[in-house]
Amino acid sequence: MMNDKYNIPLQQFRDEVVTKFQLYNSLFTSLPFHRIEKTGILLSLLFNNCDEGYIKKLSPVEIIEEFFSKHTAYKKENEKNDLLFRFVQYVERQVVLFDALEDAAFKKVNDMNGIGTLKYLESEVSENKKEREFAEKIKNFAIRLVLTAHPTQFYPGSVLGIINDLSKALSENNTSKINTYLQQLGKTPFFKKKMPTPFDEAVSLIWYLENVFYPAAGKIVSSLKSQFPDSVSEHNPVIKMGFWPGGDRDGNPFVTSETTLQVAEALRSSIIKCYYLEVRKLKRRLTFEGVDVLLTELETKLYKILFIPGYKTNLHKSEVLQPLLEIKDIIIHRHNGLFLHLVNNLVNKIEIFGLYFASLDVRQVSTVHEKIFEALAESQKNLLPDYNKLNEDEKINMLVKLTGTVNSEIFTDPVHKDTLNTIQAIRFIQVQNGEAGCNRYIISHCRNALNIMEVYALFLLGGWKKEAINIDIVPLFESIEDLQNAAGIMEKLFTNPVYIEHLKRLGNKQTIMLGFSDGTKDGGYLMGNWSIYRAKEELTKVSRKYGIRAIFFDGRGGPPARGGGKTHKFYASMGKNISNINIELTVQGQTVSSNFGTIDAAQFNMEQLLNAGISNDLFAPDNVTFDESEEKLMTELSQAGYQAYQVLRDHPYLTDYLLQVSPLRFYSDTNIGSRPVARGTSGSLTLKSLRAIPFASSWSQLKQNVPGYFGVGSALQQMEKQGKLPQLQKMYQQSLFFKTLFDNCEMAMMKSFFPLTAYILNHKQFGEIWKLIFEEFELTKKYLYKITGHSELMADYPVEHLSIQMREKIVLPLLTIQQYALTKIREIDEAMVQTPDKKIYEKLAMRCSFGIINAGRNSA
Repeated sequence: MMNDKYNIPLQQFRDEVVTKFQLYNSLFTSLPFHRIEKTGILLSLLFNNCDEGYIKKLSPVEIIEEFFSKHTAYKKENEKNDLLFRFVQYVERQVVLFDALEDAAFKKVNDMNGIGTLKYLESEVSENKKEREFAEKIKNFAIRLVLTAHPTQFYPGSVLGIINDLSKALSENNTSKINTYLQQLGKTPFFKKKMPTPFDEAVSLIWYLENVFYPAAGKIVSSLKSQFPDSVSEHNPVIKMGFWPGGDRDGNPFVTSETTLQVAEALRSSIIKCYYLEVRKLKRRLTFEGVDVLLTELETKLYKILFIPGYKTNLHKSEVLQPLLEIKDIIIHRHNGLFLHLVNNLVNKIEIFGLYFASLDVRQVSTVHEKIFEALAESQKNLLPDYNKLNEDEKINMLVKLTGTVNSEIFTDPVHKDTLNTIQAIRFIQVQNGEAGCNRYIISHCRNALNIMEVYALFLLGGWKKEAINIDIVPLFESIEDLQNAAGIMEKLFTNPVYIEHLKRLGNKQTIMLGFSDGTKDGGYLMGNWSIYRAKEELTKVSRKYGIRAIFFDGRGGPPARGGGKTHKFYASMGKNISNINIELTVQGQTVSSNFGTIDAAQFNMEQLLNAGISNDLFAPDNVTFDESEEKLMTELSQAGYQAYQVLRDHPYLTDYLLQVSPLRFYSDTNIGSRPVARGTSGSLTLKSLRAIPFASSWSQLKQNVPGYFGVGSALQQMEKQGKLPQLQKMYQQSLFFKTLFDNCEMAMMKSFFPLTAYILNHKQFGEIWKLIFEEFELTKKYLYKITGHSELMADYPVEHLSIQMREKIVLPLLTIQQYALTKIREIDEAMVQTPDKKIYEKLAMRCSFGIINAGRNSA
């Protein structure tokens, strides 16, 4: 019998989401749109055809053709395709309704005061008399959520707004508004005709900063200060926001220094607008003598900054804070503290967000910096004599001694020119938005110590004095090889006297970024995750050896294959052998709206991360994640998984399989992001050049989710042959890290559906790959049941289990239509004929992606 802790939320989910979905879904057919009632009825017939057809082992083409012959009189292809497009639009809106219902039910389904929340942490601290330890931990600990423009958000901004409004109407059971918003949804397009610019992407995410993170972060910090008044310092506000749109130029030629400046200004204007609106609200309450004048002056100042061009561009945070602190003092001493909490709330937000709202990170790939210095060595021989002939150590020695500056105009390559202009832009942003407005430079594909010192030298060439370089230069290690070399690279830097002086000026802190997506794409699920864990362990060791505090910044995506899933549990599982100064992670596209789309969800998920980072140090300070024998076993397991994954990764037809069987080749046509699908612009697509997002998304739409489990079954089978399965079963029961690793694996598998593509087994080129994947899936499922002791996937997460079941059911017709279209395209290509139908099928396959990815919530 299911435990009560599962029963209550599951029943709430059934009542608030499942039942209401069935109720409100019926409203779609009554909306006043052309042919919508007929579309809804036919869609339900198609679903039955799909459901029964896959049981009978029919292919998507056979299912669609049987549907048309049994339930319609359509004979012409254009009539059939028109109906299929209407199905796509209908299902997209069903997914929106389901999303809105889940958002509306969030507080009822999740225990907002339960395990992992701040309320729970506060009670634990009090019960265990850990107030002193808590205050000590919170002095320096913070979570940093970095919003990125990775192309995983398939909802346009207009639809996200409808979801937000619809979820509020649903929570209020306001039938009139619900009906109106569903009508609006029916009229609102999901597909953007033009690709967004990097600035467009920034504006979309700024909406979340203003409407979700601003109030949610304020509530969290206010709650902490209320419970532990002296614990949260203005110098460390516990929650920090980061921002990549407009700063991330890795592989994105559309991001320039002008874009970076434009986005920084938008962030500054946005946070000042938030303060202005809150000050106006305060005026409604603070009508007391001595307070009203100060508030009016502050309101006027903020108004002029926002609406009068050129007025006081060099505003300082203290100019906003000081009048509020004076107001606090007056309220306390003259007005009995009336409405003091309202002023405190605003003060807390100013301490969190400053005048920058979110720190704008700059990111560029290491090869760009390498080529800049190679070009400089050729054109400026006096500056870098014989540079290109030197070894790595000699190059570093030359770079740290640079004294001259370089004008960007000497470069002919526009990327090189813009890179140096970006160095100047960072200085300008720091003056306008404050130092924290832009103080990190991330180096993608960092492969050696020279890559870090090249960026350090760029700041010298940009006119920055050594003692004034306040930039955290952040190496990003991604591939399995780079992760294994990471500790050695950092040790080389920590023994460089110039670099160690640079770190001293930053408080002996070094941020190190680790990329989950490329690690998994390169090494498979087990090796990718284990390599990052081992890298963190070794990096912690070497950092502590040299008195440096390592801060790990995790490049996580939505699905488990890209570091998503039960993220907070991974952090909660880390022992003292892994540095736990901050928790920093990227929050990408789809994950922003699914995990942080409402104030309640954002507050809950931020609290989970805060709790995970604080609890370990307070209640299990001497724990290690794994002992020596467990680490050895994990290494063996990951190595076995890697060997199995290599067989698939290195298969000569794998890239063709993704291009032909999945909608990968149409990913860039979705117009959801400004960044190209692959790194580099020339030559044919390779697995190495393919970015991790379209890689994971393609497997997700195939309903095979390879990166989330492939190799796990083979590895466990090998361990069983060696008699080590009992040890792994014990680890699953005792190690939160190990359990979460396999729980996430189950989530990826739960979203798989092999009957959809079973017809590929008979394909002369791709049948072998499909068979290989399917057999590994079945093997993994068999061994997961042995490890967990369960007889179904995600048995410990019944609410999510039901949610996934419902979502997969909603998009089953869409998946079938997409595979139908892809099969038609392959048939046309193989017959080598020219037909206008091909363009129609390509658009159909691409348009199906929106509903499929949105239904997955963390599929890309």
